[in-house]
Amino acid sequence: MKAVRSDWSSTLLVCKKCSKKLDGGFGPKGRTPLAKALRKHLGLKKGRKGRAGIVEVKCLGVCPRGAVTIVDGAAPGEWMLVKAGTDLDAVAEAMGLTDHRG
Repeated sequence: MKAVRSDWSSTLLVCKKCSKKLDGGFGPKGRTPLAKALRKHLGLKKGRKGRAGIVEVKCLGVCPRGAVTIVDGAAPGEWMLVKAGTDLDAVAEAMGLTDHRG
C-alpha cells in the first residue's frame, strides 16, 4: 500500500441527492449547492490541498424535505439536517469549521 498526504484537518460529507432536490438552496442567490457554497464561503481549496475537505457523497438515505444531510467525519454518530437558506456561518460553526476560514 501507498499513502497520500492531505492537508485536511477535518472532513464533511454532504449528501449530493439532497442538494440536487433543493436545486441549490444556498449562496447569495439561493442557487448554489451546499458543498460548493460552504467551500467558497470558507475560502477552501478543492481537493486534498485544502485545510478541510467538503465531499459530496451519493445518498446518505435520510432524504429530509427542504434540507441537506451532512456528516462530520470527526463525529459520525450525529448527522445534521441543514435547511435551504441557512446562514453559512452558522453551518460552519455547527460543524466546527470556523477555524478553517481564511
